[in-house]
Amino acid sequence: MEQTQHKKVGIIGGMGPLATADLFEKITHLTKADADSKHIHVIIDSDTSIPDRTAAILGLGPDPTDELKAAAKRLENAGADILLMPCNTAHYFYPAIQASTKCPILHMLRLTAEEIKSRGHIKVALLATDGTVKTGIYAKLFEEYGIDYMLPEPEEQRLVMSMIYDGIKADNEQYFDTEPIKAALRAMQQRGADAFVLGCTELPIAFDDFELDFPTVDPTRVLAKNAVLTAGYELKTK
Repeated sequence: MEQTQHKKVGIIGGMGPLATADLFEKITHLTKADADSKHIHVIIDSDTSIPDRTAAILGLGPDPTDELKAAAKRLENAGADILLMPCNTAHYFYPAIQASTKCPILHMLRLTAEEIKSRGHIKVALLATDGTVKTGIYAKLFEEYGIDYMLPEPEEQRLVMSMIYDGIKADNEQYFDTEPIKAALRAMQQRGADAFVLGCTELPIAFDDFELDFPTVDPTRVLAKNAVLTAGYELKTK
């Protein structure tokens, strides 16, 4: 029987470091392996100097495209066969990054839309950075896949951004007040949301650290699962 050709995975990371670590951990947990040598060869470039993607999209900071392209090229030169980018907002720059490398970059947002469609959710609420929301990249995919969705109201969106930047990115989990965001999530449920799309890679970490017990779709996990399969490995079933 012909042996499956395994591929090396490269992660364009640093956006932020915890989100990068979260993706690597999920890839490891989702891979069926009974020894170290059975796991995927993962190459991580965690470049924390990449300019903030939301600031760039809002016209408040430098364009990160050159740094993202450089990270992709470094990973390609290091031997990666496929690339992952654990930052939802960075996918606004996806076409330019993909054009700069021979390695296919798995599109986390498209894979997430496919996952939502396959689960049969009635209506999802998108939780994301201001930059991701402004680009409409999720909205376009939701419309393409026929997914009904809602966005947070302005004050709810402010709370989402605070959880991302003041909570996780600031390493302030111990003192962050979660009651306002819990109330906002419940309000979105009352308006019809049956699941929350964690459209910023800090949000799965926040939902775990803050014990936010709500139904979610985790794009980081979706990306990890698809990375395992694309790399030619089996998924762990338990």
